[in-house]
Amino acid sequence: MKEKIQRVGRYLSGMVMPNIGAFIAWGIITALFIPTGWLPNEKMAELVGPMSTYLLTLLIAYTGGKTVAGTRGGVMGAIATMGVIVGADVPMFLGAMLMGPLAGYIIKKFDKLIEGRIPAGFEMLINNFSVGIFGAILAMIGYLGISPVVSSLNSVMEAGVGFFVDHGILPLVSIFIEPAKVLFLNNAVNHGILTPMGLQQTAETGKSLFFLLEANPGPGLGILLAYCLVGKGNAKSSAPGAIIIHFLGGIHEIYFPFILMNPILLLSAIAGGASGILTLNIFGAGLTGPASPGSIIAVLGMAAKDSYLGVILSVIIACAVSCVTAVPLLKIFGKTEDLEAAKEMVSEMKNASKGLVDVKVAKDVSSIVFACDAGMGSSAMGATILRKKLAAAGLGSINVVHASVSSIPDNAQVVVTHEELRERAASSCPGARLVLIKNFLSAPEYDMLVNELKV
Repeated sequence: MKEKIQRVGRYLSGMVMPNIGAFIAWGIITALFIPTGWLPNEKMAELVGPMSTYLLTLLIAYTGGKTVAGTRGGVMGAIATMGVIVGADVPMFLGAMLMGPLAGYIIKKFDKLIEGRIPAGFEMLINNFSVGIFGAILAMIGYLGISPVVSSLNSVMEAGVGFFVDHGILPLVSIFIEPAKVLFLNNAVNHGILTPMGLQQTAETGKSLFFLLEANPGPGLGILLAYCLVGKGNAKSSAPGAIIIHFLGGIHEIYFPFILMNPILLLSAIAGGASGILTLNIFGAGLTGPASPGSIIAVLGMAAKDSYLGVILSVIIACAVSCVTAVPLLKIFGKTEDLEAAKEMVSEMKNASKGLVDVKVAKDVSSIVFACDAGMGSSAMGATILRKKLAAAGLGSINVVHASVSSIPDNAQVVVTHEELRERAASSCPGARLVLIKNFLSAPEYDMLVNELKV
């Protein structure tokens, strides 16, 4: 069940994450030129509406379609989504997430149906007209049928959010958000659900706290500080480095293993997240666009002009609450996480894993893939660490790349990923050897793999 949820969430966030740069550009223009911005400019502010209505929506649709059926699917997705856009009076981010993949799926099935049956010389004609005809049909269906349905879904979502806000219980969403993050659904929650909601609210009010519900670095920072204070063994020694990567680099996945070591710390994460949301509510603070990655630098860069005090306090208070609650929990329930214990655990996992190969085969490894949920944050960091260790061992010729766990290249011989992503990695590239880790920053598996390759 968890794997299925991760797949759906990954697919939703996968339509948004490649376009984060465009969302940030829109957020910057919004922060600068709307009437309450830093440099109010009526002419330049005219960019805000069309960018959210058309540019961002069509980018999501194109990416969704392309993921399913390549460029043809992307074009189909954009055409189909225009019908949904024109048929509604609010930004159709949800509509784009539905129509993009649907259009890609339809053209993919059509291409498979006619494969090998096109007369020579008619390929371009059929390819172009098939996209045009199906795209036109889907655009009309979107305008007449899908758009009202999606508008209704938007209204339901707004009513649900309004209930939490009106009753002052929005902080309770941390009960769902924080555990979801630790299960590597952070990108799905943030970019698949909260970012579209935040963009819609920002288009109406100029800012949104939805961008910080998941991205607030405070809860994770507090837990890492608690490990620095009362942690044990390898966990305590690696926590300071993790703080830098988490707080300044914005790679939140770095602290997830610290919670998985002691799941009771989920209570601290929830308490920290809820207190941060409450602070944002009290001060009416928010961001003008998504903070991605969730670095304090990105958070402050996207903060609305009137929200700096509230945003900073939300991070500080979330950090303080999570740290204060995590310290006693670690003292009472904390496990000893030292290097030898980690090595023993790795040995057990290796023996149980079906994807392992022997040393003779490992000598011929030329391609290693470090995989994480989105393929952009922790995997990039892990690939850099592993690449340096291989170079120091005289194995610099081995190619190390990072990728999404759901899109691992077929030529990967060894895949390094977090143990929570094991099933997805095995499904994505069944022929590769899996090396499972718990701590991105100082996993003993890195050195074990390097030593094995040196034999």
